[in-house]
Amino acid sequence: MTLSELKQGAIGIVKEFTDLEMSVKLMEMGCLPGEVITVARIAPLGDPIAVNVSGYQLSLRRFEASTIILK
Repeated sequence: MTLSELKQGAIGIVKEFTDLEMSVKLMEMGCLPGEVITVARIAPLGDPIAVNVSGYQLSLRRFEASTIILK
């Protein structure tokens, strides 16, 4: 399952990434393997989504979220 598939309020654990270039950017922002990630809000049209990870809130495009695979 990917982060883009989670519903608002759902919780997951980051397992790995599908895009190497995007993974570097995401890891710099605190999305590390093993981190708990929660979908805080989803925009009315579904893009972007706000997630809580590593103690702060991060806004991701649906494409970026689809590169994060969860446990």
